Amino acid sequence: MAEITDKSVEIQLGCGLVAAIFQRGNCKPIKQPVSQISTKSSTKKLAKPPPKPPSITPLNSNDRKHVRRSTSDGARISSKNNNSSSTKKMSQAVNLVSNTQNLRRQPTFTSSDLSATITGHQKSNVNGAFNRASSTGNIMLLGQLGNLKQQKTIQIVSTDQKSILQKGRVLMGNIVRSQPSLRSHMLNKLDPDVLKSMGNEHYKHGRFEEAISLYNQAIAINPKNACYYSNKSAALMSLNRLIEAVIECREAIRLDPFYHNAQYRLARLYLRLGEAEKSLNHYEKSGPKVDKRDTSEAQDVKRIICNCIEAHRMKNYITLLNESQNALSSGADSAPQIFAMRAEALMKLHRHEEAYTTIQKGANFKTDHCTRLYGSAKTAYLLIIRAQVYVLVGRFDDGIAAAQEAAKLDISNEITTILRRIRGLASARIKGNKLFRQSKYTEACSMYTEGLEQDAYNSVLLFNRAACRFKLGQFEKAVEDCTAALVLRPSYTKARLRRADCYMKLERWEAAIQEFEMLLHEKQGDEEVKRALIDAKIQLERERDEDQKQRKLSNGSSNLVLVTSN
Repeated sequence: MAEITDKSVEIQLGCGLVAAIFQRGNCKPIKQPVSQISTKSSTKKLAKPPPKPPSITPLNSNDRKHVRRSTSDGARISSKNNNSSSTKKMSQAVNLVSNTQNLRRQPTFTSSDLSATITGHQKSNVNGAFNRASSTGNIMLLGQLGNLKQQKTIQIVSTDQKSILQKGRVLMGNIVRSQPSLRSHMLNKLDPDVLKSMGNEHYKHGRFEEAISLYNQAIAINPKNACYYSNKSAALMSLNRLIEAVIECREAIRLDPFYHNAQYRLARLYLRLGEAEKSLNHYEKSGPKVDKRDTSEAQDVKRIICNCIEAHRMKNYITLLNESQNALSSGADSAPQIFAMRAEALMKLHRHEEAYTTIQKGANFKTDHCTRLYGSAKTAYLLIIRAQVYVLVGRFDDGIAAAQEAAKLDISNEITTILRRIRGLASARIKGNKLFRQSKYTEACSMYTEGLEQDAYNSVLLFNRAACRFKLGQFEKAVEDCTAALVLRPSYTKARLRRADCYMKLERWEAAIQEFEMLLHEKQGDEEVKRALIDAKIQLERERDEDQKQRKLSNGSSNLVLVTSN
């Protein structure tokens, strides 16, 4: 009976060990068999395999019947043998229990075995229950990998996933690290402070257009931040877009009236634009940013501008020229009103070329921006002066456009009269040109004269009439018109060339040479002028030779008369 008891204990321990290894109670049978790993490949990769625990196979029903039948035979064994065998069986049972616990604590394979297993089973189910541990065919549960599994996270990536990973668009746990995610990039883009910082970097490197673009993006996200408007104003100021800078500064101060930087910047802008009174007002609100030199400069500009306005009212154009120059050099270097008054003074003094240069130097502000800053009346004055200067230099279409724009802002009689006169000059020019192309030089000359009756100092109409008189052989009158045009515009090349041709026709070789040399100095490499200059010099030399011959002949005849008389 003792032997039978020992046998039953052994059977129970064996079954318990098998259940511990295979976990039959928790595992379901796998329908698809696990593919075998070739022994050759495994032996090459693996080092000496670790010692394996004694293999124990589960008992089937036939074995259990055999155990029951053997109990009757066991009664014949002596009691001494029973005691010794029972002791051995108990020790084996204890060893089996300890081995079972070790199997549960530690895996029976190394990390290299695990790498070989994953390499050989790339098609196996990652979430499945079984994987082969080695080439011996033993099966291990992934749940029993213990600390080795926890030391390194392993992911088997399919071919499609690898292609996605190479594009840097997927973030796979802790193993695959791609580029910064689109979400974080978009968050940075949507952060107005980040956009402002980027704009500041562009501003520091002189890329003002890029800076303005970034400031606009920041304003679109958060339109309530005064700093964004102030920084945009600084960038516009660097591009000499001063009136737009004023508008942005105004908005910054509206959002934060105690923003000293914006107050100070607006004061500086107003000073440059000739609004000295407004400049002083904002200097008072600039806090510690302003000093006595700033206020003193603004007060000087205010006094000079008052002198300009008084000289303009008195039509004292020489004084107006001097005072306007003082205003420009004192800080109001971008004041449209100063440039307009200076250009008007030069027109009245018939210095049209300088008037045009003055208008070109002044900033060309947009009408709506200028109206917001100066009002309709001042903006209309700026436009009508610009229109008159354009017409004086032959830009009739631009002059009409500017005058029409001025008439929309101010319908006073003065502006309406100037617009009518500009249209008359443009019409006379167009009709005269058409007649000239038809070789109707007399009619064309009359048409140009009709235009000059409205403005006797239009250099373009004077030159066109000189061309007609040249064709009609009226070279002296043509010279007069060309000379009048050159007085108004000394660099009027066409008028100078026409006058040189007239001198050639009049055989005034020295005057023609002087004109051609001036033209060649202005237009270096002009072959036509070079040939005309050479021809004029040849003609002058011939004339001098003829004069010498005439003098010799006259001297010889006088000597002959003296001899005969004697």
